[in-house]
Amino acid sequence: MATFATGNVNLFYEVNGKKGAKTAIVYFNGVMASTNSWDFMWPVFEDHDFQIIRHDFRGQLKSDKPAGPYSFAMHAEDAKKLFEHLGVEQVHIIGTSYGGEVAMKFAMLYPEMTKSISIIDSVSELDEVLKGFIDSWMNLCDLKDGEKFFRGMAPSIYGNTFYTENKVMLDERAKAFSQVDDSYFEGQKILYQTFKDDVNMTDELKTIQCPALVIVGQDDLLKRVKFSDILAREIPNAEYIRIPEAGHVAIFEKYRELNSMIYGFVLKND
Repeated sequence: MATFATGNVNLFYEVNGKKGAKTAIVYFNGVMASTNSWDFMWPVFEDHDFQIIRHDFRGQLKSDKPAGPYSFAMHAEDAKKLFEHLGVEQVHIIGTSYGGEVAMKFAMLYPEMTKSISIIDSVSELDEVLKGFIDSWMNLCDLKDGEKFFRGMAPSIYGNTFYTENKVMLDERAKAFSQVDDSYFEGQKILYQTFKDDVNMTDELKTIQCPALVIVGQDDLLKRVKFSDILAREIPNAEYIRIPEAGHVAIFEKYRELNSMIYGFVLKND
């Protein structure tokens, strides 16, 4: 665990795998998450000749939270500087939700560095329902009450099957969320506004040159299947998988299946 300074912003990051390898597997977080959200997934690559890099975007839990606005291009540039700092020349990017959107922007801006992208439950445009969810989260942030925040947003991100079968665990997570400080909510609001202002990039998807895998939970209420349909149609030669009985947080709900899909896709394209 360490921090890397890009300009006046310190980014929290973690590195595993083969130290000094020129190719890396990198994981881009969902908007509410931190590096530990990938704990069920990154070890699948641990015995291969890759660095494995996770970091919190500016505005996220363990990184600095400067005043906005941000942009997806800014997040991509931050990540590129971090990778160069670590001696990485090429990356396979695995991103979920907000992280998948940063992954697509990174592939557009830095094609020479991007070997593949795996995009989980992400979008390239908005509709009024999605805007409504984001606005409701911004209102929850204003309460600065972690438990109320978690309980308020949870039904929009977890699939019904997972929600029903894991009520005790989710109740414990809600109580644990009461420990986050006010800076978390301040960072979240900037990130939500960044998403609303900057995510519209459907017209740019055709410029993505690297192999792409698009994955979506069939029961995702937040970033619904129709958005992944657009990604799979517009990104040249994209592969596309829908996961049954999975909501928005497939990286928790169906991580075993995701590991199998992404492991095979990355090694095939390395």
